[in-house]
Amino acid sequence: MTISHDAPKGKRLSRRRFVLGTAAASAALLPGAAFAQNALGELLQAPTRGNWDDQFDTRGSSVREVASNSPVLSENTVYSLQEAINNYVAIVQRGGWPMVPQGETLKLGMQSQAVPVLRQRLAIAGDMASSAGASPAFDTYVDAGVKRFQARHGLPADGVVSDHTYKAMNVAADLRLGQLQTNLQRLSEKLGTELGQRFVMVNIPAASIEAAENGRIVQRHTAVVGKVDRQTPILDSRITNLNLNPYWHAPASIVRKDIIPLMQKDPTYLERNAIRIFDGNGQEIPPQTIDWNTEEAVKYLFRQDPGKINAMASVKINFPNPHAVYMHDTPQQSLFSELMRFESSGCVRVQNVRDLIVWLARDVPGWDRQRIEQVIAARERQDIDLLNPVPVHFIYMTAWATDPTVVQFRDDIYHRDGSEQLAMSELTATAYAPDQQNPYARGDDGY
Repeated sequence: MTISHDAPKGKRLSRRRFVLGTAAASAALLPGAAFAQNALGELLQAPTRGNWDDQFDTRGSSVREVASNSPVLSENTVYSLQEAINNYVAIVQRGGWPMVPQGETLKLGMQSQAVPVLRQRLAIAGDMASSAGASPAFDTYVDAGVKRFQARHGLPADGVVSDHTYKAMNVAADLRLGQLQTNLQRLSEKLGTELGQRFVMVNIPAASIEAAENGRIVQRHTAVVGKVDRQTPILDSRITNLNLNPYWHAPASIVRKDIIPLMQKDPTYLERNAIRIFDGNGQEIPPQTIDWNTEEAVKYLFRQDPGKINAMASVKINFPNPHAVYMHDTPQQSLFSELMRFESSGCVRVQNVRDLIVWLARDVPGWDRQRIEQVIAARERQDIDLLNPVPVHFIYMTAWATDPTVVQFRDDIYHRDGSEQLAMSELTATAYAPDQQNPYARGDDGY
């Protein structure tokens, strides 16, 4: 188990006793019916709110304070998540928070009758000081509070209240409480396994990656993960090998679902994308000899040559697993700027992947940053076998807290939290839009 190194041993042990003593109690405190909304004043003054009001000013610094150097996979997160659950139990007991009326886009400088309700919503969740008042003006206090709320929910922190922000705000407090409790259970189960002092964590719903060492995050990376109908699996493994300028091998599912239909429409597709076909003896098979109106092609190996259009671009990160998934670079870097990064066929694409592979390969003699960049630039096919394999953990956490006053929520993209309202993205199980004719130019990978 990875333990936060920010606290002395005695404090960590007391935290463990606190969590064990209160984990079951929080669920038992839920009321049979919500209290009236006029308890707002009592809630905002409740001692369980801790020092939430101390964090806010009109300069938006609270957005920066949402970030943390503590890994999601840590005992500190268990403690903070349980504290957050206790706070949310109190919120639910007092009637939750109001639903913010939708109908107009709210932003700095506006006047609206929806703003006083927005202020209440932000204050109850701890995103804005309760002393900021009930004015209908969308002032700098509201702007800072909205940005903090957006940052906690994985939304662009632009201070504009529109569709995605409304959806996240108007999830009822009792649903958020249940989400926290579900994820505490997930986290507790994961921490029952050996994480390693140095590890990589992929959080699928957050589409994000943490590289952690000695209880601290040393790198963060944006990720692209599996579509709803081609989900990235939960797994634990060890990163053993890096391929520079790798070949890409199409799994049978990609051949069946994508390559065969594409070849039926365009017989030059494989040639244009530098994909070659081999039989079990390593002999190359001309595409013209295959009957593309059948599934004959599934029995062959499809391999894309290294190059700038290769689905994995510069590097593939390997770890043994029964799902045949891996992490890799992509030629389609623009996908990392998307809000909903659920576009792959199960594998995980990594933004700024070269920073990560330099960290992974640091113990291998002769493979420093300069050498890795030289090999990639030369398009040379090279492998790096790690002397000290690095544990990797794919997890599914839609809610967590590394600080009890900063509760993070993400879209329940794979519908595993028990409520459709928590799966807010409205993504459907459609593949390869908008470029149906050339999915590999978009970096599609998969298992």
